[in-house]
Amino acid sequence: MGRLTHIDEDGAARMVDVSEKSVTEREARAEATVVMEAATLDEIRAGGMPKGDVLAVARVAGIQAAKRTSELIPLCHPLPLSRVTVDFEPAGADRLRISASCKVLGRTGVEMEALTAATVAALTVYDMCKAIDRGMRIECVELVAKSGGRSGTWER
Repeated sequence: MGRLTHIDEDGAARMVDVSEKSVTEREARAEATVVMEAATLDEIRAGGMPKGDVLAVARVAGIQAAKRTSELIPLCHPLPLSRVTVDFEPAGADRLRISASCKVLGRTGVEMEALTAATVAALTVYDMCKAIDRGMRIECVELVAKSGGRSGTWER
């Protein structure tokens, strides 16, 4: 395993200098799962939640979060994202899988943006449904795939 790039020779945190890296197309996809009562998932899918369209609001929240990742995670570079998508699919009767993907032409990857989008979308689902299902939980936030840059393609 190599040296951590966010730590300098003296052990201090630093933002990595990416000025010498090539600009390449970089993509990343992350997922999160929200576990809930089956009736809650049914209501989300039917559009019957009191706060409105849960998936539409969570999608916008995830996209907005990806665009603001560098404001939330101190050592992330601000990136000119060219695409952010947030999608939802049931994963059984009581689970909602959230998939977020980001794309950029840049000098550094978009893994943190995809992870942030999936996480904030999951938190938004929780926020919009907590009044009827306080037992929900967010599980398994993970990077699923990334491509581009010096390290190339990686898939879980």
